[in-house]
Amino acid sequence: MITIGQLADYAGVTTKTIRHYHDRGLLAEPERDSSGYRRYSAQDAIDLVKIRTLADAGVPLARVKDLLDADPELLSAAIAEIDRGVRDRIAQLRRTRGQLAQLRGGDRLFVTPEVAGYLDDLRELGISERGIRVERDGWILMQTASPADAADWIAEKRAFLADAGFRALYLEYDTAYDWSPDDPRLPALADRTRTWFADHSGTEARPVHNPDMAQLAAQSQPDTSSPAWDRLVQLMKQ
Repeated sequence: MITIGQLADYAGVTTKTIRHYHDRGLLAEPERDSSGYRRYSAQDAIDLVKIRTLADAGVPLARVKDLLDADPELLSAAIAEIDRGVRDRIAQLRRTRGQLAQLRGGDRLFVTPEVAGYLDDLRELGISERGIRVERDGWILMQTASPADAADWIAEKRAFLADAGFRALYLEYDTAYDWSPDDPRLPALADRTRTWFADHSGTEARPVHNPDMAQLAAQSQPDTSSPAWDRLVQLMKQ
């Protein structure tokens, strides 16, 4: 007969683990001797090693008791079922690792590679992170609502960004976020924007940052619009 500490050392577990197995009904709790100590037998040691082996193999403790004395056929079927669950968990963990790897790439988890490249170009240009969030959140919504339109728009935006005049306008729009809506520079900025689009696209002029996308993004972030930007939208509509 051995003590709980000796049993734990023999089986390679802690005394706390043995007590936990007692609480779960996996290992019978022996009576105490006249000294008040529990005394365990060789059979207890055998049962504990079986429990530990099944638990270490990934068998849920709720299933261990049923499998301790199961016949070989039942044990094999149960282990096969548990193995399928383990494989499913492994597949999910691999998917999670893939998502974490994408997270290291920042925006690439949420937008297409084309949009992510465009956002990187904006950072290189010197656009504020606030302005980039406006773009990114707008693209997330655009890609979900209308993937075909989003693909056309990003191709257009990247073509525009290759032009030095457009880059200058974009930087000024980003700076204008903090201007007063009465700032005298706003009408001039609207005029330059209108002229640039008339010269380069032949289409109706619109703000460099797309107002519809900004308004959609503003529903999730309170700082994605400003009185000055709202004033620019009004000036462009005029």
